[in-house]
Amino acid sequence: MPRTAPRICPLCEATCGLTLTIEGTTVTGARGDRDDVFSRGFICPKGAAFGALDADPDRLRTPLVRRAGRLREATWDEAYDAVAAAVPSLVRDHGPQSVGIVLGNPNVHTMAGALYPPLLVNTLGTRNLFTASTLDQMPKHVSSGLLFGDPFAIPVPDLDRTDFLLLVGANPVESNGSLCTAPDFPGKLKALRARGGTLVVVDPRRTRTAKLADTHLAPRPGSDALLLAALAHTLLAEKLADPGALTEHTEGTRELADALGSFTPEAVAPACDLPADRIRALARELAAAPTAAVYGRIGSCTVEHGTLASWLVDVLNILTGNLDRPGGALFPLPAAGPRPRPAGPGRGFALGRWRSRVSGHPEVKSELPTAALAEEIETPGEGRIRALIAIAANPVLSAPDGRRLDAALAGLDFMVSVDPYLNETSRHAHVVLPPPPPSQSAHHDFAFNGFAVRNQVRYTRPAVPLEADRLDECEIHARLVLAVSGMHGSAPPSAVDDTAIQAALAKETADRRSPLHGADPAALAGLLTGESGPERRLDLMLRLGPYGDLFGAADRADGLSLERLLAHPHGIDLGPLRPRLPGLLRTRSGRIELLPEPIAAELPRLRAALAARPAALVLVGRRHLRSNNSWLHNVPALTGGSNRCTLQVHPADADRLGLADGGRARITADGGSLEVPVEVTDAVRTGVVSLPHGWGHDRDGTRLAVAGADPGVNVNQLLDGTRLDPLSGTAVLNGFPVTLTPLP
Repeated sequence: MPRTAPRICPLCEATCGLTLTIEGTTVTGARGDRDDVFSRGFICPKGAAFGALDADPDRLRTPLVRRAGRLREATWDEAYDAVAAAVPSLVRDHGPQSVGIVLGNPNVHTMAGALYPPLLVNTLGTRNLFTASTLDQMPKHVSSGLLFGDPFAIPVPDLDRTDFLLLVGANPVESNGSLCTAPDFPGKLKALRARGGTLVVVDPRRTRTAKLADTHLAPRPGSDALLLAALAHTLLAEKLADPGALTEHTEGTRELADALGSFTPEAVAPACDLPADRIRALARELAAAPTAAVYGRIGSCTVEHGTLASWLVDVLNILTGNLDRPGGALFPLPAAGPRPRPAGPGRGFALGRWRSRVSGHPEVKSELPTAALAEEIETPGEGRIRALIAIAANPVLSAPDGRRLDAALAGLDFMVSVDPYLNETSRHAHVVLPPPPPSQSAHHDFAFNGFAVRNQVRYTRPAVPLEADRLDECEIHARLVLAVSGMHGSAPPSAVDDTAIQAALAKETADRRSPLHGADPAALAGLLTGESGPERRLDLMLRLGPYGDLFGAADRADGLSLERLLAHPHGIDLGPLRPRLPGLLRTRSGRIELLPEPIAAELPRLRAALAARPAALVLVGRRHLRSNNSWLHNVPALTGGSNRCTLQVHPADADRLGLADGGRARITADGGSLEVPVEVTDAVRTGVVSLPHGWGHDRDGTRLAVAGADPGVNVNQLLDGTRLDPLSGTAVLNGFPVTLTPLP
């Protein structure tokens, strides 16, 4: 008889609850969980295809080890023996910087990806860490770090209560939201308008999100920071700024007004290609709204001035008094996150504590730009990356100049990939460690609950028992930590979790501000529950978190623990977001630092953009509801239809360039040329073309039958990696100049 089981969807940031239908050990269906406290039954095509992804025949079932130049199936012990034989000896001979670590986007969609990579980095002692953040959201981390002292203090729009929502470079109807975890984002936008609110979308494409808007503005790509600066200038110049309760916790307002003095609507209008009076009217509408929230995402992050744009988003929220108040932009309080501390100065946020070896890129949040990975591998000298550990990462497609990185990976002494597929990157590995299908894994969203539009907590155990020949994903990671540390075979995987628990409790009991100060860490560890090391770690984080039971050290009869969470299989609602300032501020001043020095030093470069001559044609990316970067293109149910790798061109540009709908063109930029099919559409504005990211599945040695049958082209091959946002090291993936030539 079929049975059902709850599961949190791991396929995008919305984290919807699913109800899986299971026959034997096979997932035969997936629908939205109507009882889920967060998503209330909402589901998108990705969640509906959970079973097809879970059963993909191209998923690797056993480890692969390279022998005589070929990847061959091996036992788990053989795979870890190979890692233990290679990595520690490389570290001994060439130092910890000889090992690099790459963390991909799917990494944050798993429990293992949240719990173990920090331990891996610390064990190796390497500073060569590269993640998907410098291809996506790092500008937001930097701006939050500089404004609030904490790069993870990222406010999200209060979608259910706001009266006015300004979306900049965001398409949540198709992305399901990003750095804003919100099941049924489309429904929330429709509800905003239904209750009389206003939705304004700023995007060079007429996206599905833009079609829902009261107002759609289509500026030149890459001009978001200029537009936002003009809005802030108008608020200050017309004395419309009113931070309200934030005033006493904010410094630098006068200096900000001086710094933005040259960004008048008239000055930015030519560069943005928007009328000055429309820019000024938008600022007035924003100021006049009873409550409002400004939200910017990947279109405003992955551009030349991405950090300035991200900073200005929150400057607008601050100046209008909408930061940290209901209906504005608030800071989530995740159940497994740190417990709030008393307000006061902190250590602040620093950039460039070290630099990359070859080009001297500054470190940001302990990471180096992923665009610099290839040169760190291929450039000889002390500190060259000789071994690479790639976890759920496919930078050959996601990073600029994949051909160069492809060649660099082939020259590594050793490479490990933790990946369910043999893809464009993992095909270079010497060892591939495949995690089990998601139905066989437990799930809690450590990362995305920190961006959720409502505080809640959910946890689902595996819906299907782990097959005998597979390892749990957390055990795969734990054994990897042991293998690179030289402890392979001398300690069980549970020792990794025990060590992490001991370290966390030692820190907590040594903290004089903690109710657990002076307690015995070993005794507290003995109180933890759970069937595995990861569950015990989750129990610890819940108990020590903002809603936790604190091991009974405080009067918290309703406090959270794993045991209580397991009694609520559809989650526990923790209520709407609430104001959290000034308590979360960790700047050196203990205040919101409105004009931090790195930002002020970057503003002259933005001023120079006022006089720059815009390129005749620039490219922007796009995504589809049924796609998520490069990792869902092998699921038949999510391919075809409008989910195609085409170059969208406006009819006027097509006529000017001699392009025809359905024809082909050569597109050229810094990194080379691609031949692409043309789709003529007025969904893009003039002077802009759009090509989706995540495609290019045409390399030999992969095992992606569905993706390989319709490979598309890799848009990031148009880039050579030299275009970066200097403050965050984020690759400029949008708004860069291209040329087009029609092909026969």
